[in-house]
Amino acid sequence: MTDEILTNYQHVIDRFILITGEKGAFEVKVNDDVIFSKKTLGRHAEPGEVLRLFKEYIGPDVEPYPRSK
Repeated sequence: MTDEILTNYQHVIDRFILITGEKGAFEVKVNDDVIFSKKTLGRHAEPGEVLRLFKEYIGPDVEPYPRSK
């Protein structure tokens, strides 16, 4: 999950901070807005779910980081 977000959106991320939580807490915040919370949902994120939520948050006008071919 971390790798997908940083690889594809490094050009729009100012800071990326991982903070360990208690009792398996897992939250993903963007600009202090929670986009995923394991505690609230009572489950782990599905594969690709956090990346999808991040894309929805930043909007369709932000293209992934261009990579040379």
